[in-house]
Amino acid sequence: MSPDPAPVTGRPAAPLDRKDNFVHLHVHTEYSMLDGAARISELFSRSAEMGMPALATTDHGYLFGAYEFWKKAQGTGVKPIIGVEAYVTPGTDRTDKTRTMFGDERTPRGDDVSAGGVYTHMTMIATDNAAMSNLFKMSSIASLDQVYAKWPRIDRDLLHRYGKGIIATTGCPSSEVQTRLRLGQYDLAREAAAEFRDIFGRGNYFLELMDHGNSIERRTREDLMRLGKDLGLPLLATNDLHYVKPEDDKSQDALLCINSGNTLLDPGRFKFEGEGYYLKSPAEMRHLFRELPEACDNTLLIADRCDVSFTTAEGRFMPRFPCPEGESEQSWFTKEVYAGLRRRFPAGVPDYATKQADFETDVIVSKGYAGYFLVVADFINWAKDNGIRVGPGRGSGAGSMCAYAMGITDLDPVPHGLIFERFLNPERMSMPDFDVDFDERRRGEVIRYVTEKYGSDRVAQIVTYGTIKAKQAVKDSSRIMGHPFAMGEKLTKAMPADVMGKSVPLTGLYDPTHSRYGEGVEFRNVVAEDPAAQEVVELAKGIEGLKRQWGVHAAGVIMSSEPLLDVIPIMRRLQDGQVITQFDYPSCEELGLVKMDFLGLRNLTILDDALANVKANRGEDIDLDALSKDMTDTATYQLLGRGDTLGVFQLDGGGMRTLLKLMQPDNFEDISAALALYRPGPMGVNAHTNFALRKNGKQELIPLDPQLKGKLQPEMVEALAPILGTTYQLVIYQEQVMELAQKLAGYTLGNADLLRRAMGKKKKEVLDKEYVPFSEGMRSNGFNEASVKALWDVLVPFSDYAFNKAHTAAYGLVSYWTAYLKANYPAEYMAALLTSVGDDKDKSALYLGECRRMGIKVLPPDVNESVGQFAAVGTDIRFGLQAIRNVGHNVVDEIIKARQAKGPFTSFKDFLSKCSATVANKRTVESLIKGGAFDGLAEPRLGLMRIHEEYVDAFVAIKKQEAIGQDSLFGSFGDDDAGGGSEMDMLGLAVVPQAEWDKQTLLSFEREMLGLYVSDHPLLGIEHVLTAHADTQIASLTADDSKPEGSNVTVAGLITGLSIKRTKKGDLWAIATVEDLAGSIECLFFPSAYLTVQTMLTQDTVVVVRGKVNRRDDSVSIYAQDLFLPELTDGPRGPVVITMETQRATPSLIEELKGILANHPGATEVHLRLVKPGRVVELKVDSNHRVQATEGLFGDLKVLLGPRCLGGG
Repeated sequence: MSPDPAPVTGRPAAPLDRKDNFVHLHVHTEYSMLDGAARISELFSRSAEMGMPALATTDHGYLFGAYEFWKKAQGTGVKPIIGVEAYVTPGTDRTDKTRTMFGDERTPRGDDVSAGGVYTHMTMIATDNAAMSNLFKMSSIASLDQVYAKWPRIDRDLLHRYGKGIIATTGCPSSEVQTRLRLGQYDLAREAAAEFRDIFGRGNYFLELMDHGNSIERRTREDLMRLGKDLGLPLLATNDLHYVKPEDDKSQDALLCINSGNTLLDPGRFKFEGEGYYLKSPAEMRHLFRELPEACDNTLLIADRCDVSFTTAEGRFMPRFPCPEGESEQSWFTKEVYAGLRRRFPAGVPDYATKQADFETDVIVSKGYAGYFLVVADFINWAKDNGIRVGPGRGSGAGSMCAYAMGITDLDPVPHGLIFERFLNPERMSMPDFDVDFDERRRGEVIRYVTEKYGSDRVAQIVTYGTIKAKQAVKDSSRIMGHPFAMGEKLTKAMPADVMGKSVPLTGLYDPTHSRYGEGVEFRNVVAEDPAAQEVVELAKGIEGLKRQWGVHAAGVIMSSEPLLDVIPIMRRLQDGQVITQFDYPSCEELGLVKMDFLGLRNLTILDDALANVKANRGEDIDLDALSKDMTDTATYQLLGRGDTLGVFQLDGGGMRTLLKLMQPDNFEDISAALALYRPGPMGVNAHTNFALRKNGKQELIPLDPQLKGKLQPEMVEALAPILGTTYQLVIYQEQVMELAQKLAGYTLGNADLLRRAMGKKKKEVLDKEYVPFSEGMRSNGFNEASVKALWDVLVPFSDYAFNKAHTAAYGLVSYWTAYLKANYPAEYMAALLTSVGDDKDKSALYLGECRRMGIKVLPPDVNESVGQFAAVGTDIRFGLQAIRNVGHNVVDEIIKARQAKGPFTSFKDFLSKCSATVANKRTVESLIKGGAFDGLAEPRLGLMRIHEEYVDAFVAIKKQEAIGQDSLFGSFGDDDAGGGSEMDMLGLAVVPQAEWDKQTLLSFEREMLGLYVSDHPLLGIEHVLTAHADTQIASLTADDSKPEGSNVTVAGLITGLSIKRTKKGDLWAIATVEDLAGSIECLFFPSAYLTVQTMLTQDTVVVVRGKVNRRDDSVSIYAQDLFLPELTDGPRGPVVITMETQRATPSLIEELKGILANHPGATEVHLRLVKPGRVVELKVDSNHRVQATEGLFGDLKVLLGPRCLGGG
């Protein structure tokens, strides 16, 4: 009988006698994603408690956790051993996709080569650093050459090239040797084992034995022992370890279910056969292999032979810049800085710039960072030279004069009060870190440039690891335990909301010492009253925080002076060929690699498009750099003061707009301050309100805090004035904290930065230690203890709130540019904004609503006028053809090319005759019709729908003949005369019927094709009805600073989507998409609510919905409680038709008519019938002028136009 697992004591055990000890050499950590529940820290603490001298990691295929494993071993007394359970090809080349089976058609699938003939397994362990490098290379090259996305397969070639120094084994039951034995192919198994023994060397290839009490191991044990004896292979006992404690088997089982999509109750699901896949004690392993003690002894011998380490030193592999001949990185950097200063200041370099550049150059060169600056400047200036928009700076790097000179940033740091030491501290080892924003469409081109210039073997993107967060753990646990969706929903709804993207861990909700324990009352109550919920939460605790999958860092790129294969393991993502590190970026940086952030910023894309729109629409060129030198535009600050900043970079949140209205900005410093004060939420201690009040003379300018009135000595008030002058005597920026320490306490700026960091950490012992030099420095400058203490007590909390001014100033520049364009070039800017949100119909609806509010008319797409994207046309915006569903880039290009080469289209028939066969596609043409793209040809949409297929078939036939070089039957007729006689007129095609859909159908199709209503909107004219019933605009619910979870709201709008569902019990419920003029939201009607409203829930109905806000997975919905239909009309009548003679329709009379209509707002359409001899034209008046059809309206119209003006109404 096996001994019980060793008890957990929390402290290292007394040293075990060697003959009683054991080392685990087959270990799957959490980096064997969704197949490993063993947390690395827990593995080492438990191993230390058991007295084991060493522990290996052998995760599947990759070495994701190798560095973390080694790092976490330090100080535990347990030696880390780095290995991998490799995927090995079944004797084929690693680039050969052929599936190879060892058995025949009668062989049970589970007995043959894994994954249907794709790979076998082999355990490999590195004995020293050279062998670990070989292991990295094998894993990397296997991935770089992989043909299967999941499995980087090593082949014989790689084993021969990189097998030196590696200890390998015959592996688990999925290995080549054991698969052959299981199929009765002893000779082939012996042959494979002999080959591997020869590759790794005698004494380096072991016979791996496992015992989990399962049949697949028992079936091969006898032959395995025979093979070992035949070949003289030493025995090795292992435990296929996937979790730490026996009770963790539930977590492991849960991970397998998450991976496969099964529930724990599914009978055929994948699960481990047998038992004991945990970190067994030496006593347990010795007992299990009591008849083969040497198999356990050999684990210790292998541990003795293994000794690996990593060298950590930041910046060891800083990328090198290829300098001109005769120049070093240092000399070339210095020359580039001073040449750049002369470019920046063509009228003469000011002394302050030269002095600052001298100081920075000394620091940068002495720290060895000259090459880094040259590399960053190189790819940024390449981007600018190639028309790729680059951000003016991001983060503390904007504080560097050298960066400004070299074109890395675009803001002169000194006039803006930005501090170099905040970026690169001379007093300590700190790596420079430039984060660079690019036009998001062309970011990939910059990465391609650095890859080609600095070497594809030295540049890679960076892996990230997604962990199972608390709410996801609860949802996953609920699902795999077979509970209905409502169980997970109930529990996650009761959990506290995320704060700044961070959730409360489940353990924290039950730990009274956790800072957010108090927020978990509701959750604990919900769990306590439901035993099933308790089981779900217990399971969730076991999987929370484990690795779920790997991804790619959104912006990070590693650039190395050495080939990455020689430094870390790397891999290739098969779907796009992207090379990625196997270590995450903190690990890479600790090992000396340099990360650069190449960020794609949508607003730079918007800026580029807006400038192109201005050029196309007005013929003006706008120079943003020139704009940066004079940021005094009155219209821009008026727009900010009105809070009209929807779509303006970083200033478009509801809270920010309120702050701007309160603040009334009138200079650039105010924009920078606004970003610092509200990022994305308000700064602490009510600083945002205090700032706004002080700016407008509504609060006394007491330094630091209104509570310090009269407590500071006059000398201190005088000393603070220049430092806090631009921020109305408040501390807003980190740079101000540093400057205060420098000017008042005698710190260097480098030490002042260290002080700021210490203050931010809030550790009492650190703060007490820092107070001594701070107070001594201030007292030596003549300040008394009371003033010193008062300043300190304010600075410590403020240092946490204070923001990095370099970041807000640089981003403030982008905010100013976007506000300037919106204020001065509204149509061009809004067109760019609409283009940028593309498929996001909610954002598109929001910005269309803003266009309406600004008086900008958004015109439907038009085959004669539209380009691919939204474009400004005078003061209007024209919808882009690419925004129509089923209309691709190639179709749009062909349409534009045809009208440019052959002139505007005069009819639908003319359109088809001029365009190529690419356009003559029934689905494409139908989409263009429904989207309104032919409205400008004065042919109705319904009429075109009736005949378009016949027309397309006819023209396709002709174009096919043309394509094969045949003259068509009617080729000799030509088509010079548009009126007739042409080939097209002789095709016998039907005339386009003059029939049109009713408004509701027409708009419904339009929305289907464009994603939103453009030519009109069913809700236009009844805005007053929506406003009367709703207390919340839908768009405001999806904003960052919206109403919290559980708030009661009432919304009004149109049902544009409806989905009826059924619960497991068979009850009906519904999800209705409700849309107002500015946004849309899903409203969930659960069974009880659905029963009462189901007769009113129909598509295209205007409704009012009451319910509670529900926030989940970054999406917002409403749990509906009630619904009713508002009264929309004044009775069942058609439009009000006003008749007048065409010659009377002068501008002045039309203005008077508009005034009358505006005085009687309502829901009824107005038509204007213009009459002249022989002709009557009826026009539909704009939807903004719908009316309430009352006697008062009719009387006013008759006074203006005469008693017969309503004859047709």
